[in-house]
Amino acid sequence: MCFGDTGQAVNRRAILVGGGAVALASGMAGASFASMGTMQGYVHAVAAQRAALAPHGGAREAVRFATLAANGHNTQPWRFRIAPNVIRIVPDMARRTPVVDEDDHHLYVSLGCALENMSLAAAALGMPGEAHFEASGEGAIVYEHVAGAPRRTDLCNAIPHRQSARNEYDGRAVSAVDLTRLASAAAIPGVDIVVFSERAQIDRVRELVVAGNSAQMSDRAFVGELKTWMRFNPRAALAHGDGLFSAASGNPTLPTWLGAPLFDLVFTAGAENDKYARQLASSSGVIVFSGRNADRRHWVDVGRSCQRFALQATVLGMKAAFINQPVEVPALRKELAALAGMPGRRPDLVMRFGYGPSLPMSPRRPIDAVIEA
Repeated sequence: MCFGDTGQAVNRRAILVGGGAVALASGMAGASFASMGTMQGYVHAVAAQRAALAPHGGAREAVRFATLAANGHNTQPWRFRIAPNVIRIVPDMARRTPVVDEDDHHLYVSLGCALENMSLAAAALGMPGEAHFEASGEGAIVYEHVAGAPRRTDLCNAIPHRQSARNEYDGRAVSAVDLTRLASAAAIPGVDIVVFSERAQIDRVRELVVAGNSAQMSDRAFVGELKTWMRFNPRAALAHGDGLFSAASGNPTLPTWLGAPLFDLVFTAGAENDKYARQLASSSGVIVFSGRNADRRHWVDVGRSCQRFALQATVLGMKAAFINQPVEVPALRKELAALAGMPGRRPDLVMRFGYGPSLPMSPRRPIDAVIEA
């Protein structure tokens, strides 16, 4: 599952196929390559989307920061309704991913991630408040704010810089002090977390990730759904404003007409399993999140918890990325729950973390596209 800005990605070495296929296609269609857009233009546009919080931006600015949250396949499955002293976050069911997320679990986790960003931004804008989840109807989140003194935090400042870094890290250990800071930031009532920092534990998680990835890769519907959210070049990524941009996972940019068939050619279980094995070997630790109950309200709480964890990691100069295969493949959940000491529970999310370089940020849709009149 490509959750947050993360997920399955075409392996760089595989997609180059020795360099020959791409080189040949480039020679045949130079104009097409030139029309892909430039990374310089892409980075400039995304930087504007991720500008620092405008101190007098009001509710719209809080919504902008909400949209920078982690979310499944970068589908951004949310809509916002602004009224006096109230912001409602409503699920956008047109942006569901029903194959990988059959029961809308990840969709509601995504709403929780957005809620946490919005709450932090609203407090910084002098609009602190409380949120509650409406279990009936469309399952909206209602944030009611009041006037107050602006309270800007390190977590709020980290929002534009957080990303799910789908690359290898440098393997450095995280200090006990920083592990405590990460766990404290993620502490949300109704959500339990377990952190693995021992290599044997991480290796066991790797086995579950590989098993889950192998199962998903054998499912044509899963691969087809994932492919619909792939964006192979800067122009396509900015035009859609959503989805999984190849450069954001460290892969080359290609014309859409070439990227799509090459995706089918090189996106294999073996290549992906090797990639995940390397990534986990380079990671400092793994964290598992589990809501106390398997319902939408607790899934929202899980989203808040994981967003806070990722923001604290950003504050500490760390990276994080989702490796959700063991929770997306039902047959593996029991094993992950046992490993995490949560027998009988449904694990909700898995993230790896560590220190590593940044990648290009993922795009977001314009604010007017997510705010309902």
